[in-house]
Amino acid sequence: MPILRLKEINSMTTEERTKKLSELRAELSRMRTMISAGGAVENPTRVRELRRTIAQILTIENEHKLGIRQTAKSKEAKKPKVAEKKPKETA
Repeated sequence: MPILRLKEINSMTTEERTKKLSELRAELSRMRTMISAGGAVENPTRVRELRRTIAQILTIENEHKLGIRQTAKSKEAKKPKVAEKKPKETA
């Protein structure tokens, strides 16, 4: 199960993503320290999940800086309105 879903990361502000990124990096550092010290880790797959989530946050943040990815609010504003088609009248 992922730590954060992409929708959750996209909905965050830049400050929230930065804060979450520092939290995840700190947790990853603690886990790596436990592993290198020879301690038993409860959930070894958590390391993979942390690394993946950190990469996703960094990727989305970079896409926002480059203007590739847009927030949900700006997508709605740029979405073209489609006119409804009227049925043809037969004589």
